[in-house]
Amino acid sequence: MQVEQRLQDLGIELPAPVQPVATYVRWVQTGNLLFISGTGPSDDAPTGKVDAEVTVEQGYAVAREVGLQIIATAKAALGDLDRVTRVVKVLGMVNSSPEFDRQPEVINGCSDLFVEVFGEAGRHTRSAVGMGALPGRIAVEIECTLEVE
Repeated sequence: MQVEQRLQDLGIELPAPVQPVATYVRWVQTGNLLFISGTGPSDDAPTGKVDAEVTVEQGYAVAREVGLQIIATAKAALGDLDRVTRVVKVLGMVNSSPEFDRQPEVINGCSDLFVEVFGEAGRHTRSAVGMGALPGRIAVEIECTLEVE
């Protein structure tokens, strides 16, 4: 697949992967599945509820940034992103009020990135749900399951 070349062609530079802030690990591989823990954005990202303090467009950008963190974590776990054979599942959580119903548009920031980077192997099953609160008032948290060789 040559994921590293695709990242370069897209002008994407991966961030340093985030480190756990509590009692958990960033990833677990079992068999050919790599589970990546819930991941949030950098400290510079806008915080708060997407329908109040953060626009849908800003939420999309935050979800894309979180997707980059997930890819960086996968690279740290696997050493080589070409070992990713498929993005299997994305669970996107959006900090929003009960009335907000555009969570899928926000999580598309991550989903669109995965398709850009991994091509057809980036198409995945997904849940995009609203949450009353997320840690540190982050706008988006995403966890992911990858199939790897």
